[in-house]
Amino acid sequence: MSDFPTTARVVIIGGGVVGTSTLYHLAKAGWKDCVLLEKNELTAGSTWHAAGNCPNFSSSWAVMNMQRYGLEMYRTLGKDVDYPMNYHVTGSLRLAHSKERMMEFERVASMGAYQGLDMGMLTPAELKEYNPFMEVHDLEGGMWDPLDGDIDPAQLTQALAKGAREAGGRIERFCPVTGLDRVGDDWIVKTEKGDIKAEIVVNCAGYYAQRVGEMFKPFGGRTVPMVVMSHQYFLTGQLPELEAWTKEKGHKMPLVRDVDISYYLRQDKYGLNLGPYERNCKAHWVTPEDPMPEDFSFQLYPDDLERLEFYIEDAMERVPLLGQGGVERNINGPIPYAPDGLPMIGPMPGVKNAFEGHSFTFGIAQGGGAGKVLSEWIMHGETELDMWAVDPRRYTDYTDHDHCLAKALETYGHEYAMHFPRHEWPAGRDKKLSPLHDRLLALGGQMGAYNGWERANWFAKDGDDTSEESTQTWDRAGPWAVRIREEVEAVRDGVGVLDLPGFSRFELSGAGAAEFLRGRIAGGLPKVGRMNLAYFPDSRGRILTEMSIMRHGEDAFTLITAATAQWHDFDVLNNALPEGLSLTDHTTELSTLIVSGPKSRALFEQIGTDADLSATWLSLQDATVAGIACRLARVSFAGELGWEIHAPFADMPALYDAVLGVGAVPFGMYALNSMRMEKGYRAWKGDLSTDYSLLEAGLDRWVKLDKRQDFPGKAALQAEQAQGVKKRFVTMIVEAGDQDAPYMSTVYHDGKVVGETTSGDWGYRIGKSIALGTIRADLAVAGTELEINIFGRMCRATVQPDRPLWDPENERLKA
Repeated sequence: MSDFPTTARVVIIGGGVVGTSTLYHLAKAGWKDCVLLEKNELTAGSTWHAAGNCPNFSSSWAVMNMQRYGLEMYRTLGKDVDYPMNYHVTGSLRLAHSKERMMEFERVASMGAYQGLDMGMLTPAELKEYNPFMEVHDLEGGMWDPLDGDIDPAQLTQALAKGAREAGGRIERFCPVTGLDRVGDDWIVKTEKGDIKAEIVVNCAGYYAQRVGEMFKPFGGRTVPMVVMSHQYFLTGQLPELEAWTKEKGHKMPLVRDVDISYYLRQDKYGLNLGPYERNCKAHWVTPEDPMPEDFSFQLYPDDLERLEFYIEDAMERVPLLGQGGVERNINGPIPYAPDGLPMIGPMPGVKNAFEGHSFTFGIAQGGGAGKVLSEWIMHGETELDMWAVDPRRYTDYTDHDHCLAKALETYGHEYAMHFPRHEWPAGRDKKLSPLHDRLLALGGQMGAYNGWERANWFAKDGDDTSEESTQTWDRAGPWAVRIREEVEAVRDGVGVLDLPGFSRFELSGAGAAEFLRGRIAGGLPKVGRMNLAYFPDSRGRILTEMSIMRHGEDAFTLITAATAQWHDFDVLNNALPEGLSLTDHTTELSTLIVSGPKSRALFEQIGTDADLSATWLSLQDATVAGIACRLARVSFAGELGWEIHAPFADMPALYDAVLGVGAVPFGMYALNSMRMEKGYRAWKGDLSTDYSLLEAGLDRWVKLDKRQDFPGKAALQAEQAQGVKKRFVTMIVEAGDQDAPYMSTVYHDGKVVGETTSGDWGYRIGKSIALGTIRADLAVAGTELEINIFGRMCRATVQPDRPLWDPENERLKA
């Protein structure tokens, strides 16, 4: 074929809804030199057999934003590109069997209200008014989303393809990609029709994404963390009663989701479509005996309805009409699952000029928004809204096949599960263990996973309820509450120790390293032998990341950052790194003990050290502690006198035993979070995200707009400073009742939305519920009274002075 393209700005691999949506958004934005390659026909993968449900509902702020955008786009897409589409906006009912589920609905409805969505709470009687075919006697209530519905996946994809072509995008069907190569910074995409030289390559290969991902391994790629699951739904025959009701009402029955049982039920023509997410679910293509075929286009797995019997029986009791239709057709097809059930959209970890948009379990609902997000990443290197929840770099090297399989089975089987604040999912654990792991368990450590690293959240004592069931609550109270209080009081009054493996830890060195950092951060560098916090803005002056910078020499640094930020922050540094500088990751070589409390200085004297314990706040020193060489940093996230001990993994057991041996009390991540809230310290991707500029986040003292380096976002921050910020970060004391404010709870003033919380917790040293968040700048004045919607209850909140709630002058910290 003579007109086959040999060059392109962007090559997209995969012609499902996500690939075509990405091409559509790129072309609409003026990026016309983009080519989509599909090995078969468009929609041949998961898109082809998808049910096509389109909810706004998500407990993730980022995902709800993405779905909301996509569904809004779909409502006019057919007209916009002149392509007829079946899109039925029927509304949906979510059923609640418990008070906890109604609280989840209230929370999501509050998030929706902030985003302009009108989701309402319903009584059982009101549910019956929307759907007379349903039994409601055993329900607590439900939720109504008027904008939910269903769309024809093939028509949607073809409409996006038509729009993309008309805007200048190119689609090559029946064109499998056979390999990749690089020449300089350019990609060579190899196909059966010829090679294409491209600046950027995008993996949108659906359930083939892992196989396509293998092509990137020679260039720094990794095994894509995903598993293919089998999802079944079946269609009944036509139901005269449903037909009569539909014709009388003039619209279809609202989609029903019985989320506590785990299925959706919707009208399809005049029959019903039932799709369970069963606990006894099944993965495919995960063993050598069941290899992934070269091409599974337009194919299905054999029927396996026995797995669904419980769900079918339950659904027939809920909607007896279902039992009258019989099974007319069963669909059993492959759906990709990432470990947490959310897609991967964004930069490919470790590979420059490569992006990903795959592992969608709800690809039709999310495809429109995913194309927007992915095109923003490709064109601008950043997204309009913070999308960390779906960033591929949220996973690192702990996601081996066993982990991905265990998590996919767990996530699929709990597709509609509530994600309680103190609940830890048990599958796929113990991937990265501290050298103290067995000691922590023996001490009663209740563990949580942080980028795969097991850390103690709290320490249980004999008789405490440590069952998984005890954590399935939104309430602050639970077996952990009294223990967190004891741990905080130990740090407040004596000395506590926290084992903290998995801090992301990079070494940066080489002539010019200091100048490189000055050109990336908004503030200044510490002097040699000291450390400070530094903020990396994006081009808009928003918070890309925060790192602690330890300076050992003029051009020698250790950069420490959040465990979950490991691959993200390495990319932030490495993608901008000039030649001649060395950047290496030492996360798995050293660990950290936090020793904190007013008696911590006495503790070091007792176990023996040659360190200068009078060295000031933010000082660094190499020293021996209990006869072991380590690095001491005079810093404390807990807000008390304290040090961090940094040492090789092998030395941690002896150090920990020495610290415990003179009376330090072990404390966990929950206690640490409570204490950092009392100090107003920000947490990454909660309080610190690209949704906020450095000035909005109240980080002014880490911003030097008069320095000569033209760091990213400098002009944007100068303009923002001149105009005045529209939002301001505040600490609020909340009359919160039994629950603290979750992330992205909506803040009101005089009945109007004025902001959102970014984190909330109970402060055990001050005895009050705390919320951090951003609100309209004119209201960010101490004493302003606001209201926060916490699980549907409006709770009074009072803005506090701009200083820590605990030890406001930092006297204890610097003692």
